[in-house]
Amino acid sequence: MDTLFDPSAYQRLLGRLESLKPDTPRQWGKMTVAQMLEHTARALEMAAGKKPAQHALIGKLIAWAFRGDFVGPKPFGKNSPTGPNFIVEGEPEFGAARERLKGLMGEFHALGEGGCDGNIHRFFGRMTGMEWGVTQHKHLDHHFRQFGA
Repeated sequence: MDTLFDPSAYQRLLGRLESLKPDTPRQWGKMTVAQMLEHTARALEMAAGKKPAQHALIGKLIAWAFRGDFVGPKPFGKNSPTGPNFIVEGEPEFGAARERLKGLMGEFHALGEGGCDGNIHRFFGRMTGMEWGVTQHKHLDHHFRQFGA
């Protein structure tokens, strides 16, 4: 499985990020491309431990049923639910949002598995560094595909 900690996978994602334009149309969903950039940046902040999360009660009760798909090789499905902290209101400025995401991708990549090990996902709880690397790669891939990148 690809991980954001793998140098070649990281470089491929950076190339896809650079291919996005302010008017890139979405293939599904409701977000604009700039909102997607901010959305994925917020997820990386949580994964890197910059915005720590608490494990929600609903996740403690039922996350076990979904965890295998979340951390496994299966790509994320279209129109999946998202946490309220990751819903972007308003329209971010595209260039600033892209640079913010690019910077966070670099910081996350540099942390490596050890730097993310044990960080908490709001729904799935404590995750290993390997799981964070895989899921953040899957999340970015999912949203870049949403915009044809």
